[in-house]
Amino acid sequence: MGHPVVAVAIVFVSAAIAMAASSQYSHHPLDPLTATEITAIRAAVLASPLVPARPLFFHYVGLDEPDKPDVLSYAYGAADAAATSSQMTLPRRAFVIARAGGQSHEFTVDIAADNASVLSHAVHRGPGFPMFTDEDQIAAMALPYTYPPFVESVRRRGLDVGEVGCGVLSRGWFGAEQPAYGGARVVKMKCVVVDYNATANIYARPVEGVVMVVDLDRMAIIGYRDRAVFTVPKAEGTDYRADKVGPPFTGPAAPPGVVTNGIDQIGGKVSRAHGAGSADESFWHEQQGKKTRIISLASVNDTDAGGLKRRVLYRGFVSEIFVPYMDPEEEWYFHTFTDAGEYGLGALASQLQRGADCPANAVYMDGYYAGSDGKPVKAEDVICLFERYAGDVAWRHTNGIGLGGLFSEVRPDVTLVVRMVVTVGNYDYTLDSEFKTVGSIKIMVSLSGILEMKAINYTHVDQIREDTHGTLITENTIGVYHDHFVTYHLDLDIDGTRNSFIKNNIVPKRNTGVRATGGAPTPRRSYWTVLYEVAETEAEGQVNINSAPADLLFVNPSKKTKIGNEVGYRLIPTGATAMSLLADDDYPERRASYTKKQVWVTPYNKSEKWASGLYAEQSTGDDNLAAWSKRNRSIKDEDIVLWYTVGLHHVPYQEDFPVMPTISGALEVRPSNFFERNPLIRTKPPENSPNCSCSIGGSA
Repeated sequence: MGHPVVAVAIVFVSAAIAMAASSQYSHHPLDPLTATEITAIRAAVLASPLVPARPLFFHYVGLDEPDKPDVLSYAYGAADAAATSSQMTLPRRAFVIARAGGQSHEFTVDIAADNASVLSHAVHRGPGFPMFTDEDQIAAMALPYTYPPFVESVRRRGLDVGEVGCGVLSRGWFGAEQPAYGGARVVKMKCVVVDYNATANIYARPVEGVVMVVDLDRMAIIGYRDRAVFTVPKAEGTDYRADKVGPPFTGPAAPPGVVTNGIDQIGGKVSRAHGAGSADESFWHEQQGKKTRIISLASVNDTDAGGLKRRVLYRGFVSEIFVPYMDPEEEWYFHTFTDAGEYGLGALASQLQRGADCPANAVYMDGYYAGSDGKPVKAEDVICLFERYAGDVAWRHTNGIGLGGLFSEVRPDVTLVVRMVVTVGNYDYTLDSEFKTVGSIKIMVSLSGILEMKAINYTHVDQIREDTHGTLITENTIGVYHDHFVTYHLDLDIDGTRNSFIKNNIVPKRNTGVRATGGAPTPRRSYWTVLYEVAETEAEGQVNINSAPADLLFVNPSKKTKIGNEVGYRLIPTGATAMSLLADDDYPERRASYTKKQVWVTPYNKSEKWASGLYAEQSTGDDNLAAWSKRNRSIKDEDIVLWYTVGLHHVPYQEDFPVMPTISGALEVRPSNFFERNPLIRTKPPENSPNCSCSIGGSA
């Protein structure tokens, strides 16, 4: 067929989600760690004499990816990919963060051989801690039940301690204005009423006014405060389970979606048939070990150039999710979560419901991640892939009445979707990567789940005489104002690694009546034009996309079309362009200062992956995207990375209760002078096209 096909290697990271590779094929350099490898890594770390302290808990187990030039040589260095694979062997290593003896230990582990071995060890001595483990949270959640002050607080509210459950909340970092607790790994805990017979919506029934401080290494409550008693919201009307809200149900059941052609999975390789005459798309899995799925080695097959495989994206993934709440009160001020760095995303991946989360006939993938004991844990059906035709149009035109008569040409749009859902406490994030036949990549995040709610004594808005920092969404319940900032790391390689960031600024002009070509003046008084600006340094690569109209492009200055335009891809934001409104000197903003701009461009650096830093829990902002960019490195004609933040200011409304309908934000990178013409012009028309005399079933 005459249209390009986006060919990608899809790789998955987690805390850690690792898609299991088949034993029947050799490793791709970005393949995930297998269950066998995770087991070997655990054994090597536990056997190492470098850290004798016990117990030892695993917080991060991930692939220590080979150097980028080596991976590119492996993937693109020879015309015959199979020959390349057999001729080149890259190191197979893992990076591990583990806690023992009150310290964070970093290991590099060689897993190329049958028996893994520790290559290096270091102790992290800077600020911040690795993300929480399940072991941390489960052990902490058990502490309140035997803590007398808590038992008394529950009794004061007319509850029994057996009716209450508590959860671990990161406490953030607030400098000298927050107790230091000797630099300990400290969290806070708050509680809710848990009665699943009454409601599954435990977040709707907070035990307001009570906050505990827990030392995770000592596993002890070291601080406690019961400031005031608030009415516990009732359970009635809060449940969202089908058997509790109906029948009767309204409207017809939603159809399971439309899937075309299908996707085949053989071992660790996935391919999809895109239609007669088109190339397949291939996928390899990678496990990076920290946060979430990674898309790697995306390229397009340019059929007008003889099927040439042209590079677009080296790696793309969610780097961080920053969620600050807007209540400065004692029980709420610290609700400023960096979800990926503090809790991890991969290990929180939800099992997808077939026919609901994904359409019929989608392909599903299982995964493995390392538990806190280092053993592999299997997660089933956490990724789905499907082709989607939702009635969208790839291109069309109707010719008006004229010499040729009236006729229309229409081509349907079919896309490939890769989906993962992560549930971080009360919120569910649906993470989609959509590959379009035009060569564009659309990345969407969709939010649903349950609001974080605050108990209050008001039952009607007419009673309110103060700033409640949220919306009264039902009796005695405030949905607290908050933000969602989802930051993506997109290492674009447009036709190669040496790229530049271009701002095509759209500038209004006044028509002076002077005609450069000597034509007569016209009555037109204004117009706009484009001023081409090349970003030289990182400072010039920071953009607030709401400030002034511009097309933002990533181009390869050494590659041009036949008529001389630089080949490139442009960035297209799709809604959700909010940026942080917190003061620059506020502690949460210092930790996530990169949320002041939606766009940052940095030179590629293998160690710069996580926008909030490797040790985000209680981080100080000294190791994050904004801190790295202060070096103001060159980004012109370099290997550069786009960081883009999808931002939402969330003012809750009653429709968000008891469970929130999905809202979405997205970005798209789309070919811009990358092809010589519309690459879909030779796409086969539908079988019922009145203007086609070709054989639809034959090859193009």
